[in-house]
Amino acid sequence: MINPVNYPPVFFATSLLVLWFSAKLGALFSRRLRPLKEENREDFSVVQAAILTLLGLLIGFTFSMAVSRYDQRKNYEEAEANAIGTEYVRADLLPASDAARVRGLLKNYLDQRIRFYEIRNERELEQINASTAQIQAELWSTVQIRATALPTPVMALAVSGMNDVLNSQGYTQFAWWNRIPVAAWGLLAVISITCNLLIGYGARRLGSVLSVVLPLAVSISFFLIADIDSPRRGLIRVHPTNLISLSQSLHGH
Repeated sequence: MINPVNYPPVFFATSLLVLWFSAKLGALFSRRLRPLKEENREDFSVVQAAILTLLGLLIGFTFSMAVSRYDQRKNYEEAEANAIGTEYVRADLLPASDAARVRGLLKNYLDQRIRFYEIRNERELEQINASTAQIQAELWSTVQIRATALPTPVMALAVSGMNDVLNSQGYTQFAWWNRIPVAAWGLLAVISITCNLLIGYGARRLGSVLSVVLPLAVSISFFLIADIDSPRRGLIRVHPTNLISLSQSLHGH
């Protein structure tokens, strides 16, 4: 099943349509079934303001969640570049033949990591993940065999650095899976629909500007949150600046 949150423009259009329809539905209910009496309007306004305040707080908290996850992805991209660069230097601790092999594998591994950040196609992503896992196995095997044969403190540095390279990829993958929970989106949807129903129900005129402004404002907020929270399909994405810089440096070297 396609998750609309993974496609921010589609999510924006869907949200705008649903919220606008909710406002119109509330207005129709007020006109045809149960009109709001003037003596009840003050109490209604209190409830309406409370629900709108709750919606604003939820949007703010959800936006904060999305930004923190975006920052986490950026930090792990930097950590990956540092780990790969450090291990590339520590390859000097290995015998010449193993050092050359490790450096060549690290360059290929770095290219795969850059592609991981830039790719959008899911099928190509599967190929990238398979290639990454294969290179990781070769890197670890090369270091492990040499460390087993020469268990020295110097060799332990090379093993430790390789462990950091492999761990950093796992941390990055976790950060990309760490999205805003579906329950949070569901709560936002329920509260926003309720707010628009109340806006429509309390409008004095059927064509009230609020029946358009509020759905549009909320939909834009949802779009921004979904875009930041979508690491692969959003407009605001983590660009592998550190990895690309490292790649240029290593290939130049």
